[in-house]
This record gives sequence, structure tokens and C-alpha cells, in this order.
Amino acid sequence: MTILLPNAEARRIFLARQGLSASPGRLLGKEGLLRLIHDIGFVQVDSIATVERAHHQILFSRNQTYRREHLAELLEKDGELFENWTHDASIIPSAFFRYWKHRFRREDATIIERWRKWREPGFEEAFDETYARIVSGGAVLSRDLKADDHRSGGWWNWHPNKTALEYLWRTGKVAIARRENFQKVYDLVERVVPTHHHEPDVEHDAFVNWACRSALERLGFATHGEIAAFWDLISPDEARAWVEAHRDELRPVLIEPADGGKPRASHAFADFPERLGDIPEPPNRLRVLSPFDPLIRDRNRTERLFGYFYRIEVFVPEPKRQYGYYVFPLLEGDRLVGRIDMKADRKAGTLDVKRLWWEPKVRASAGRMERLEAELGRLAKFSGVEEVRYLNGWRGEGA
Repeated sequence: MTILLPNAEARRIFLARQGLSASPGRLLGKEGLLRLIHDIGFVQVDSIATVERAHHQILFSRNQTYRREHLAELLEKDGELFENWTHDASIIPSAFFRYWKHRFRREDATIIERWRKWREPGFEEAFDETYARIVSGGAVLSRDLKADDHRSGGWWNWHPNKTALEYLWRTGKVAIARRENFQKVYDLVERVVPTHHHEPDVEHDAFVNWACRSALERLGFATHGEIAAFWDLISPDEARAWVEAHRDELRPVLIEPADGGKPRASHAFADFPERLGDIPEPPNRLRVLSPFDPLIRDRNRTERLFGYFYRIEVFVPEPKRQYGYYVFPLLEGDRLVGRIDMKADRKAGTLDVKRLWWEPKVRASAGRMERLEAELGRLAKFSGVEEVRYLNGWRGEGA
């Protein structure tokens, strides 16, 4: 029997699966942080720190007791988290490392061909010597191996050893041991990820089964394309074949979109109806999300479920931007209600709020404004600045 899932229930299910329905004030601790990342699946890493780096803000938006030092310990000391790629660079539970071996083998077979399109001939010659340097000399930063006469540039102008380090990392031969001023420190995998996390190997069918099953658990409901895209470990065809092979465990569901249009056919586990009564109501607190938050990673899914169109405009020329350079979505309860443009001025010790936009039919009520200002105060404190500074015109038209 096919289930028609109302839009409000669909939103709450997805929010719960993405760690946004529990109380943000509950005590987390280091073990709780590891469970949170495990349950979400991964946390994207990004270098932009307009207010706070993406991975820190993603975790803080779910729990205000989050501590950066706990994340550092899990990554750099305990080896319970590792950095590699999903759809982008991410922090991932080391318990999943054995499954990433399949990605490493795929990358090993294709990455050199891709890179030959933008690298000068012979860039592969540095691979073996770079690996040998790490084996004998220990962890390195890219700058430790940089030739004196190399002129820096973007990714198209990596020096040969930088290219080698990225290749070795993307193919699972080295791992990121830690970061220094956000620069990667590379070391051998066996020195970073505990042996029990990368042994034994997982055969291909079991790997595909895990990739699909674990993605669907974290999405709640999904098409085969969404299942494949969640980890970016398998192809849509592999996900489609898994769905067909596991029809007896799954049930078709129709997801009502936010605009009330035609429901979208998706898949869920067979016990899906029985779980609906356990879906918690998300906190009514207004929260600021990172542009890289996993809730909104799939922009099309975000628009269908929440009626919220969002794009990062970092690479859009300023005159063509609709909103701003780095605008943050605002989540209130189970709705995405607005967006805000702001930046931390660390010299002045302020969080500068430049502009605020509410979504259509969302009122700037006194209670909502109070919740926003309270959250901005919490975010300012977390980001290490002393106060929130509201710039002229920050409320938008009519301010």
C-alpha cells in the first residue's frame, strides 16, 4: 500500500533524521558529538569563515553545548572521525572508513585521467617520492614539500607534491592527521585511522547494500537518485538496482511538496508507518544554518520540502546577486523562514548584521525578532566576538 505523506510530516521526519529535532540545549559531550555525527552521516568542511567555519556552525546549530575541542580530539587523538569526500570534503565517522575503500579504488582508477585535463604532463612522477617521504619522515604539510621556485596559484597551479598529497588523500593512501591554521597535515592512513575501522574489507554487494540502507535511514524517504547522492559513493543505477532487489523491505510513499503540487514518488522502509508516531516536534527556537548544512545540501529537495529556494552566491558577481556573498538560512521550528547576511568583524569584536529577508507570508513579529536576536547573541558568543552590531538598513525595506 502506498502512503501519502503530508508535507508538514515529511519536513519533521527529515529534520529529525538530520539532528535538528532534539533540544539544542541538552548536554552533548564528546561521546554525544560522535553519535550526532554518526546519525547525521557526515559534516561538510569548508574554508570560508565569514562567521564560523561550516563544520563548527553545522554542529552548533544542532547543539549549543558543542565544543570544538571535542571535535579535535575525535579527529586528531581518538581517530574516531576522519576527513575525506562525500559530495565534498567532509568529516565522517571512522566506523565507515572500510566502506570508503570502494571510493578510493574508484578514484584511483579515474582521478589521474581527470587531472590530466588541467595539470602539466608528468605530474604523476611525484606520487611515489611524496609517499616515501611520509613513510620515512612522518606527517607533512603541503608547504613542507614545496619547491623554492614554485609560484603559488589556485588548484590549477598546485606544485607537484601538493598534487601528489591530494591524490594520495583522495585515494586513501594517506589521511589528514590534523589541521594547522586550517592547512591539512597528511600522514599514513595506518597512523591516523585505527586498524579496527579499516579492516576487514567489505565485498562490493555488501558495500552497495550499506550505502543505500544507511542513506535511506538518514533521509527517511528518498528516490533512488537521492539515495545515491547522499554519500556520493555509488551510482544512481546501483541505487535503482538495490531498490528493485529489496522491494520486500521497502514501501512506496508519496511526498506532498510544499507548494501542494503533485506528490513525489519515493521509497521508505516497510515499517515507516509505525515510526511516524515517534517523530518529535522540532524546537520552536529560531536557528541560523550554515550554507553547507546537510539539511539543505540537496537544493532541489530543500525547495520541494520547504518551499525555500537557496543558492550560495559566493561566485556570483556582486551586481547580479539576489541576496549577498554568504547568506545564512533561518530555521524556525519545521520551516525555513528567512535568510540573513552577516559577518564577524574579529578586530572590532562584533557580529555585523547587514541585511535580513523574511520569506513570503512570514511576519517580523515581536516574538520572532526576539528569537532571532537571542540566537544571534548565542552565535556571536560561539564565534568569539563580544556583541552583535546591527548595521543601518539591516531589517530591509521599511526598516
